[in-house]
Amino acid sequence: MTETSYAYRTVVVGTDGSESSLRAVARAGALAGACGATLVIACAYLPTEADDRELSRAQDVLRDEAYQIVGSHPAEDTVRTAAERAGSAGATKVRTVAVQGSPVEALLDVVRREGADLLVVGNRGLAGIKGRLLGSVPADATRRSQCDVLVVHTTD
Repeated sequence: MTETSYAYRTVVVGTDGSESSLRAVARAGALAGACGATLVIACAYLPTEADDRELSRAQDVLRDEAYQIVGSHPAEDTVRTAAERAGSAGATKVRTVAVQGSPVEALLDVVRREGADLLVVGNRGLAGIKGRLLGSVPADATRRSQCDVLVVHTTD
């Protein structure tokens, strides 16, 4: 086997637009750039026509941050910003995707669809009621992913 056979070819990173997740994007961008890999930046969102109870519950819990998870337009803005951060960190081949669904399901779907060999997530899970409502992306993604997972320390 050649040394390049150990390099990652497709790296997927998830972002919700938070500073913590953008730190994970920067780390994924640097890694993808160093490996010559394609970086796929994904952001999950709930459809605006989703079940009213589901949206209401998410909006009650997330309050001012709810804009980040409802509708595709905020998600598209989020991945555009993240792509700039990844490029600044060294990524040269970047694709972005806004995916309807819960964060973990959306990320795992992108990993499967892209044939990714690395998934990057930040370590900042959701604490307390937010975590119980929406789940912990780092823990769930690590447990369920079929490819390598890099959990980046993104909190101060």
